[in-house]
Amino acid sequence: MSPGNKSRLSRESYSFPPLMMAESVELSRVSTVVERAPDAAGDITSREGYIGTSDINTVESGLINRKDVLEPPARAVTKAVPSPTPSFEQSPREATTDDQTPPRTAKQRRTGLIHFIICCFVLFLQGWNDGGPGALLPTMQARYDIGFIIVSMIFVAYAAGYITGGFSNVYLSDKLGFGKTMFLGSIMQSIAYSIQAPAPVFPVFACAYFFAGFGLSLQNAGASSFVGALKSSSEAMMGICMSAYGLGAFLAPLVATQFAKLPHWSYFFLVSLGLNCTNAALVLLVFRLRTYNDIMADAGFAPPEATGHANETSKYRQLMRLPTVHLTALFTFIYVGTEVTLGGWIVTFVIDERGGGSSSGYLSSGFFGGLALGRILLLWVNKWIGEKRVVMLYTLICIALQVTVWKVPSLIQNAVAVSIIGLLMGPMYPIMVSQTRKALPPWLLTGGIGWIGGIGQSGSAVLPFITGVLSSRFGISSLQPFVLSMLVVMGGTWFSIAPRATLRRLD
Repeated sequence: MSPGNKSRLSRESYSFPPLMMAESVELSRVSTVVERAPDAAGDITSREGYIGTSDINTVESGLINRKDVLEPPARAVTKAVPSPTPSFEQSPREATTDDQTPPRTAKQRRTGLIHFIICCFVLFLQGWNDGGPGALLPTMQARYDIGFIIVSMIFVAYAAGYITGGFSNVYLSDKLGFGKTMFLGSIMQSIAYSIQAPAPVFPVFACAYFFAGFGLSLQNAGASSFVGALKSSSEAMMGICMSAYGLGAFLAPLVATQFAKLPHWSYFFLVSLGLNCTNAALVLLVFRLRTYNDIMADAGFAPPEATGHANETSKYRQLMRLPTVHLTALFTFIYVGTEVTLGGWIVTFVIDERGGGSSSGYLSSGFFGGLALGRILLLWVNKWIGEKRVVMLYTLICIALQVTVWKVPSLIQNAVAVSIIGLLMGPMYPIMVSQTRKALPPWLLTGGIGWIGGIGQSGSAVLPFITGVLSSRFGISSLQPFVLSMLVVMGGTWFSIAPRATLRRLD
């Protein structure tokens, strides 16, 4: 037989003596292919995969002497045991081979820090955009002489733009690259604020929210996935980045409340326009319309593995095949919708039901201020209890506090309870992003975050719109039982995600 012939050993073809088992040679998990020279006796059959009696004796003798198999020649081939399926407990990046990248220089670390700050500012602007309308809703109703249902259309237009951006994000990121997509998003925001600043007729004013939602969707997906994909990213960095959203949502009602008292209330959007122009300039200056890999290389990070998955199968189809992505999107839908509903409509509720005055807009700032603080102050609690369990704990406490807001007719108690609810809801979104970051493959991270964020942001339209419909029928007092029911559903959704948070391999 020529040297190229091979023999395959397996437990199914031969039972080894006890002495061989004592040597701890486990062949049930790994099969070994041994290449041998031609046997003089000619015992080896011509069919590959079978061995003769003399070969068995030879291999058995070699195992006893621990020379032929325990110290195999360089040509021996070992079949590795398949790696486990990546899940919420194990990142695909951690499941692969270890990266041995050279240490980063001081310049690269500074560049990475600048990138991180820009991503935080992008999320700050989204918080600013989400926090402002709540304080302006009573003014919009008075100036445009519209009811709850009509004014709720601003949430619908915003969500429509956000969902459109979520669907377009994968295509635009592939065709334009990271830098150009982020810059395009900032341009769309500027268009929205330019339309809203002169307070046009309400249909035009509401439609401008579509452009704001589209632009913020592109930027939020890019910033969140960029921070999440960093090799040095941690829950602390993600919490700090997401707390920038809460900071923006905290400051916006403070400023909007002052403009709500002025004749030119819509000039609030000139402040938004100025902030966004600054954001567009920074995105252009720092990212310079470059691709994701080029930006990562500048910061000293190795780009994601260039696998064939993205070319073999459409990224959209891959995302649609992952049930955990859709369950997480459902959780985010309810979470974001509840957050925006409570933070937006609470001002109207306090004015109509608790006798609040023109300064009631500060209550919205209290909610979003708690949201920002919770994403930083509760990091140690999240780590101590565990991310999956702590979300359930926070949800149960929020449900209890929401009951007090509904039943206790006290302005001060309601304000304190709403602030604590914001504090406890704050860490939930960063935890969701962190779990998604650990679960999704690198080439699907941006698209996955965009899809989850797009579906989630649609909740910021659907739930506030439902609140408007209920308020027009039953009064604004219906806000509290509706929010309470959403908190219960949100907790149940997370409970269903945690035990089955497993992704299918995309091999």
